[in-house]
Amino acid sequence: MADKRDYYEVLGVARDALDGDIASAYRKLAIKYHPDSNPEDEDAVTRFKEAAEAYEVLGDQEKRTRYDQHGHAGVDGHGFQFGSVEDIFEAFGDIFGGGLFGDLFGRGRSRRHRRGADIRCQLTLDLEEAAEGVTKTVKFRRHELCETCEGSGNQPGSEPQTCRRCGGNGQVVQSAGILRVQTTCPSCQGTGAVTTDPCKTCQGQGRIGGDVEHEVAIPAGVDDGTRVRISGEGEPSLDGGPNGDCYCFIQVRPHQLFQRDGSDLLLQLPISYTQATLGATLEVPTLNGPDELKIPSGTQSGTLFRLSRRGVSDLQSGGRGDLIIRTYIEVPSKINREQKELLKQLAELEQAHVTPERKSFLEKLRDQFLS
Repeated sequence: MADKRDYYEVLGVARDALDGDIASAYRKLAIKYHPDSNPEDEDAVTRFKEAAEAYEVLGDQEKRTRYDQHGHAGVDGHGFQFGSVEDIFEAFGDIFGGGLFGDLFGRGRSRRHRRGADIRCQLTLDLEEAAEGVTKTVKFRRHELCETCEGSGNQPGSEPQTCRRCGGNGQVVQSAGILRVQTTCPSCQGTGAVTTDPCKTCQGQGRIGGDVEHEVAIPAGVDDGTRVRISGEGEPSLDGGPNGDCYCFIQVRPHQLFQRDGSDLLLQLPISYTQATLGATLEVPTLNGPDELKIPSGTQSGTLFRLSRRGVSDLQSGGRGDLIIRTYIEVPSKINREQKELLKQLAELEQAHVTPERKSFLEKLRDQFLS
């Protein structure tokens, strides 16, 4: 796994790319590196399989989440093993818009209805909400099918005409050398028909934009960059296909007390010199309310303490992390007269009863100057 390239790098997409962007990037690479277009080029075959492997993971919501969390280790053993180019056609032939590979290389498939486009929205959460999970109402903008023309784009009572450019097929074929690339007809946008009398409500678009509010259940353990899919709440299809999805990207506000490290939380806890020296039982904050922490006598600045299962839920396993507390000795900036006198007495005692470690240091220092 160590020598594998990052899947996002393989496809040339950002880590927050939507599903449609990932599929589009894979299509381009599949055409570029297809063995039929690069005969006797083993590197092209390798690149072709590499792109298919990347898409097999990033094109699947569950596998992509595991990959985002744990890298290649998170999907090892869960992927499809592409032994040959034919395996790739069998696995992914359907994403090529009704047989792009078929028109390119003689492997035809029936034309299917196109799925609506995916959209995205942003949601900012407090750390407590991200840790425990919450139901939120998100707002986003999307199109709805026009009620006047029922999404056809035609004025009621009029009929569309067969597209002359594609002959009603919705697809046009472009040739470039040995390649024959089938693409969506730009004149009719794949519908096979053109509007001659456009709907006055939607101006022939078949859709009307508007603002939408929708409740979304945020699972416990989300973090910055986590995507939560709201299935079927994306753009509608114009030719009877399913709606796209809406992806809610999570951002977590910084917390005043806690820092997050995966499912663990980190807390910097100030303690006084006397508490560190004599020991104490302190009340410390957690996401679920105060808890007790025992500070043993002789605690040094920087000592770590761990409260089990006081952290954040793990998005994958459902378990809970720990609260890790790092102590530091807080020196007061101001003290009263009585405190000052007591500290002077303590200082005199420390000079009278030097610890073995300090005595050793002083002896070494004296020897250094006397030698």
